[in-house]
Amino acid sequence: MMRCRPRPAAQIHLITGERIMEDYILQMKHITKSFPGVRALNDVSLDVERGSVHALLGENGAGKSTLIKILNGLYKADSGEIFLDGEKVLIKDTIDALNKGISFVFQELNLISSLSVAENIFLGRQLKTKSGLVDWKSMNQKTKQILDELEFKIEPTAIVERLSVAEKQMVEIARALSTNVKLIVMDEPSATLTKKELEVLFRTVRRLQKQNVTVLYISHRLEEIYELCDKATILRDGMVVSTYNVKDLVREQMIKDMVGRSIDQEFPVRTICTTNEEVLRVENLSTKSKLKDINFALKKGEILGLAGLVGSGRTEIARAIFGADRRESGNFYINGEKVRITNPSDAMKNGIALLPEDRKDQGLALKFSIEWNVSVANLEKICKSRKLKVLNVSKEKEVADYYVEAINIKTSSVKKETEFLSGGNQQKVVIGKWLFAGMDILLLDEPTRGIDVGAKYEIYCLMDEIVRQGKSIILISSEMPEIVSLCDRVLVMNSGEIKAELTGKEIDSESILECAI
Repeated sequence: MMRCRPRPAAQIHLITGERIMEDYILQMKHITKSFPGVRALNDVSLDVERGSVHALLGENGAGKSTLIKILNGLYKADSGEIFLDGEKVLIKDTIDALNKGISFVFQELNLISSLSVAENIFLGRQLKTKSGLVDWKSMNQKTKQILDELEFKIEPTAIVERLSVAEKQMVEIARALSTNVKLIVMDEPSATLTKKELEVLFRTVRRLQKQNVTVLYISHRLEEIYELCDKATILRDGMVVSTYNVKDLVREQMIKDMVGRSIDQEFPVRTICTTNEEVLRVENLSTKSKLKDINFALKKGEILGLAGLVGSGRTEIARAIFGADRRESGNFYINGEKVRITNPSDAMKNGIALLPEDRKDQGLALKFSIEWNVSVANLEKICKSRKLKVLNVSKEKEVADYYVEAINIKTSSVKKETEFLSGGNQQKVVIGKWLFAGMDILLLDEPTRGIDVGAKYEIYCLMDEIVRQGKSIILISSEMPEIVSLCDRVLVMNSGEIKAELTGKEIDSESILECAI
């Protein structure tokens, strides 16, 4: 599948015998890049040794994505140089990067939903027969070979839009490894994977390393850095703060370098919910494809966790409550009164909001500004009058400015389009939208996916403040520490059913996993 050039010997000092130069596959020297109103990278230098797994760390907005997009040819640096195998190169575009042996697995999926797995893996370089036609048989066979080697159980002919988010991530990884890659950049590759799939990813990375393929690894899950990586470079505010050998890196120092301050606790101290006042009751909820007779209640001021493996039905519960998915049976009660919810508009009228797992496709209008996205769910509140329905532009800006400051959204202006924000700041815009809309029940589906440790803590504090105000949260998360540390109660899902309800000291990783599997 991959052919790797042999590793050249390091240069040795003829008298002392000491190694005088590391064998670097990649060197990015003095990279600077500015956008209107912000300097994204300021004199950044990065040295990556051949055959290593090198971590690139930092908060959202630190400059990681900008740096790798320059490496991918998506952006052009204002100044600086790139060296591959010791030779200065100019990377013109993504195809040029691929031809130079650099492959990418981005956090945000870049697949064509209407095409098959095989078509996506060989997109732009389809195999041909002697007559010049697409050789579907060979493409499917080679795709199956790649997937089998990676232990990914997906059919080559499967249509991508029918795959789960985790399965789509696997296809991204398979596509990256289907070329003669010598450097692979992985941007949050584990964000949507189950524990079993994560083990496969780790084995894949280690196998690549044995084949002398270099991995530049970006992740906000710090335990993965200790598990996989040899070295770590930390960015903050567009500059390199430090580079460490991971074995010498203390977790507290890593966090301090990333956020610019020490975080004594990764989770805020929460006051446990003690009220029995129900704000939402779900009875006998079933859907055609997944859910089976779901029953539970949500209390006022409570964070209720939905735990389970990917595909267990957690997301489907949230979507059914929000009216985004059709249900076969079931009833909803808000504050004791039966309500009819058949679509998201019904849900919003009853004070229910959904922060979806896929914020870019389902939570935001990326081409529109921050102020537009914050105000869109409650336009009546910023109209000049109820009769004329004329938007009060100054009021809209005032509202957006308030939430930018209150939630700490990092931006140069509320007029900025949300597609140019980091993932963490995009998530904060979605939360700001629902807070302005005055929703009392928030369904948060993977709210910290792809978000750095500093921004996570801010969102945790925000969640705590939300429930202190008497609102309620249903939290869906694949990160076990979030479920254990934040939730008052936990419902554990398996195969579309609630298998257990855990409270108090019962809420621990072992108990949740035992019920989930």
